[in-house]
Amino acid sequence: MLSYAVIFLVIALIAGGLGFFGVAGTAAWIAKVLFLVFLVLFVVSLITGRRTVP
Repeated sequence: MLSYAVIFLVIALIAGGLGFFGVAGTAAWIAKVLFLVFLVLFVVSLITGRRTVP
């Protein structure tokens, strides 16, 4: 999921550099959302962890 966020960030940077600000804004927004989802899932996985049953 983090790789998708990086891909959308690169798309946003390229689109912004070429002057496609609508596409750049949308791609940047998608990258932010994916990054936040990644962070939430990462924190949840850190909290729960792998618990073994004795």
